[in-house]
Amino acid sequence: MQAMTAEDAPPATFEEYAAARGAALLRFATLLTGDPHRAEDLVQDALAKAYLRWEQIRRRDQPDVYVRRILANASHSWWRRRSSHEMPTAAHPDGPGSRDPADGVAERDIMRRLIARLPQRQRVVLVLRYYEDLDDRTIASILGCREGTVRTHAMRGLQTLRDRYPTIDGSDLP
Repeated sequence: MQAMTAEDAPPATFEEYAAARGAALLRFATLLTGDPHRAEDLVQDALAKAYLRWEQIRRRDQPDVYVRRILANASHSWWRRRSSHEMPTAAHPDGPGSRDPADGVAERDIMRRLIARLPQRQRVVLVLRYYEDLDDRTIASILGCREGTVRTHAMRGLQTLRDRYPTIDGSDLP
């Protein structure tokens, strides 16, 4: 066994260690995971754990061994977790949209302005039902009325929107 030289001595501070060994730890983690992005996360987590116990790790004169053990255990734990497994699907759910996202924003703005034109009770019922996703019983409790009254206000509000604005394009709105 060789005697340790000044160059072989562990860095005095955690920052020095992370700067000196970060690239090597990242290479190790990339080989463990096969994914450079997951490897970066593992290295960050391992260094955060090592930082908390740096004085104890540094005194052992082998911080690489300790940090690599953290990386190996973290990688193994990540693969054991059920939530980390990929689930193959026939179709990609996040494919490119066929619509411009701005269209959705414009439609929501038009709908907000249309609802603002309704009578107060109808507006409140529609907002509580469709935007807050509350049931008729809860809405009736909030408004201090019967469930049948809530359904009537909802029906009338929706019918008013259909009658006055059969095609919503916003051209007649302020």
